[in-house]
Parts: sequence; C-alpha cells; structure tokens
Amino acid sequence: MSATAITAESPTRRAIRRFLRHRLAVFGLLVVVLFILVAALAPLIAPYDPLQTSWSRIRRPPSWEHWMGTDENGRDVLSRVIWGARASLMAGVISVLGALIIGVPLGLIAGLAGGWVDAVISRIADAMLSVPFLILAIALAAFLGPALENAMLAIAITASPVFVRLARGMALDAKSTDWVEAARALGNPPWRIAFVHVLPNIIPPLLVQATLAIAEAIIAEAALSFLGLGMQPPNPSWGSMLNSSQRFLTQAPWLSIFPGLTIMIVVLAFNLMGDGLRDALDPRADKK
Repeated sequence: MSATAITAESPTRRAIRRFLRHRLAVFGLLVVVLFILVAALAPLIAPYDPLQTSWSRIRRPPSWEHWMGTDENGRDVLSRVIWGARASLMAGVISVLGALIIGVPLGLIAGLAGGWVDAVISRIADAMLSVPFLILAIALAAFLGPALENAMLAIAITASPVFVRLARGMALDAKSTDWVEAARALGNPPWRIAFVHVLPNIIPPLLVQATLAIAEAIIAEAALSFLGLGMQPPNPSWGSMLNSSQRFLTQAPWLSIFPGLTIMIVVLAFNLMGDGLRDALDPRADKK
C-alpha cells in the first residue's frame, strides 16, 4: 500500500486492517465471541438443567448422552460448563469495568494535579502493586464474604492500581502538550481537561490493558470460586467445578479436565486478542 493511501486512511480503518492481519488475534476474537454467545444462550443450548441431580448417573464418563460426562451428583458437566461461562465472563468484564471506573479517574487526577495529590495516589497504588494480585484479591474477598458480587468487587479493587499507573503516565505525557496548554489557557476547568481533552487520547492503551486484564480477572474468579469465595454451590462456576473434582482426579478425570481446558482456552483467547489490539493500535507500527 502506498504512503499516500495510508495517510488518507482513517486511524480506525488502519487499526482494523492491522488487527485483521494478525491471525492469532482474529482467532482469539472469534473464540471470545463464541463464548459470549454460549453464555448468553445458555438456557437454549444447555442440554440439561445444570442443577438437576440424578443418583442413577453419578460420575458417568463422556458419552453420546453426556458429552462431557456427569459429576459426583449426576449433573451434566457440559451444561454446567456452559452455565459457568456466564459467571466467569461476567466476573471478568464487570471486574475490569470496575477497575477502570476506579483507576482511570484517580490516575488522571494524579497526573494532572501533581504535588501531594499525585504522591498520595501513587504511593497507595505502589503499595497495592507490591502485593501479588491473587493474594490481595483473596484477602479482600475473604474480608467481604463469600459471594460472586464480593469476588468481583475484590478483583476490581485489586486490578485498579494498574489502570491508575497507566492513566497517570499518559496524563503526564499529555500534560505538557500544546493542546492541553491551549485548553488550560482557554479557561477549561481541570475536570474538563482530564475527561474531554486527555481521556479520549489514552483510550487505545486502556483498551489493550483492559482486554489483558479480563483474562487475569477470569483466572482470579476461578481461583476465588475454587477456594469457596466466589460463586457458591450448587450454582455452576468453572472454579467451583474444579474444587469439587479434586476428590475424583483418578476415578473421574473428566470432571477437572473440561473446566480446566475451558478456562485455559478463554484466557488464551483474551490474551491473543489483547496482543493483536496492542499491535493494531500502536502508532509506531509499520504502515505497509
């Protein structure tokens, strides 16, 4: 493609073209869309009631009747995996949205205000980042109590420092630019400069980080559910399914294989999609 054509191409079209050239990223996007459809259509596509027990079909191996077998209570594993997608994807997306709502405004305030405000917000974010992500999420979830809503809140709080640092760094870069100085000279209040002039220009890196954070949030939700701090039984969740299957690793390995594979595939898909978005939205990428 010629340099003239690239110059005339809009940034959005150029980013889409770069993303579509990234085959692994497109594959990740298709997998993510597939799981979103599965979660949305769970009542229609699940072959059985995920809560229905049957003492006559306990721990049956995969068959034509039950493609992923049955669990220790005779419940269909495939149906529980399908319904579990709702909890995991909802936890991932809502937790990251919460982290964005908490972290981005604080990061913008820190970067644009400077001084003691920046010092306080930055030190709190650094202190939270010094603790391993999963350990802090477990501590917060245990403090709030065992429930999916509390687990999502714990993950959102734990993930927010990353967005604080990212938004702060981008705000510091934008703070010295001519267009921010012009907006300040025209009498725009700080909040308007932050959310009208700075925020739209830092959306691409925030979008990339959010996509990667969803994968991390799904793992965190599965870990919290595994520990009994997330979705509560008998409601299906990939993490709680792994927890209940650990007693039957040798007698019924399919109970842990299928939920574990599902978590791996979804997390890999989000990571591939995030890598593709990072390359597509990079302004320094080669314009071929």
